[in-house]
Amino acid sequence: MKLKKIIESLNEWAPAELAEDFDNVGLLLGNAEQDVQKILVAFDVTPQVVEEAIEEQADLIVCFHPLIFKGLKKLNAAEPTAAMLMKLIKNDIAVFALHTNLDQTENGPNKEICRRLGIENSEVLIPAEQILYKLIFFVPEAQAEEVKSAIFAAGAGQLGNYSHCSFSSAGTGSFRAEAGAEPAVGEINQIHLEKEMRVEVLVKKNHLKEVIAAMKEKHPYEEVAYDVLLLENQSNQLGMGRVGNLVEPMNGELFLEHVKKVFNLKMLRHSTPLPLNVRRVAVLGGSGAFAIAAAQRQGAQAFISADFKYHDFFKGLENFMICDVGHYESEQWNKLIIKNYLSEKFPNFAVRISRINTNSVNYY
Repeated sequence: MKLKKIIESLNEWAPAELAEDFDNVGLLLGNAEQDVQKILVAFDVTPQVVEEAIEEQADLIVCFHPLIFKGLKKLNAAEPTAAMLMKLIKNDIAVFALHTNLDQTENGPNKEICRRLGIENSEVLIPAEQILYKLIFFVPEAQAEEVKSAIFAAGAGQLGNYSHCSFSSAGTGSFRAEAGAEPAVGEINQIHLEKEMRVEVLVKKNHLKEVIAAMKEKHPYEEVAYDVLLLENQSNQLGMGRVGNLVEPMNGELFLEHVKKVFNLKMLRHSTPLPLNVRRVAVLGGSGAFAIAAAQRQGAQAFISADFKYHDFFKGLENFMICDVGHYESEQWNKLIIKNYLSEKFPNFAVRISRINTNSVNYY
């Protein structure tokens, strides 16, 4: 299978446009036209993971944390990242990273955390912004449904659990085809009036290019009149973290025991345990101190994330508890999530999870 087919599928699932500005996701190493027969899914790319990929004769490593994060000025084998890149190139192994774009997907890591904790009916904690566009175009009434069907198939008009959403209004378009034009209707150098529909649809950023292409392909006009507007609307499906209610509320100490069991922890850093029952819980895999205020605004009584600093714990209140489960631990199921997605999309394809535990934090 060509690598580009796998990339297309991964981009459909976790669009690169969802990644944070500081991130570096997508195809970090390799040629989209190269053949892939075996994929190794890893949390981090380390020298041990590179050796494992070579041993397994993998053609592609799909990782969560990007191998190339900051700019490289030279490929020198004395530098660890450069040494890994050189070995990967020598063995023709490509590297594709899914990071904060995967974090923001609807059925990504945070949904999995909620499932394992027993949090039901979860919602996005920090909704993604500036990922929606409004496409407005004008089409003759006779061809309106055909063009709409094409753009819906390309991904337009999706609103939550509703598809094929649009608004149409009737009007009259006018134009004069000048010399050199090949009009679908009307005559050269004659002003023509045509009954048209103004069609408005919402399009997610990652579908915009395909939707516009589909519109132009099915549209009868030689030149298509359309507008694309960036919206400030927040997404109710995509974004950082999730928040919801436990199936059964539990007191503060029992909740902490529950968290330790679910995340398989030897220890758990937390602010003062709540004296009352915990019901509403926010979660965010990875470094989540930036989302404390959002968790409080959403009414969470407990916030589970990682990498909190000493002073962050002072934001724990008598009705709000902060739980630091560790960075790796909060994202420990990401390899499985990626593997399951790839296996479902490519059932006859060899996909395996790396055996290497790349957690760099140890407890004595």
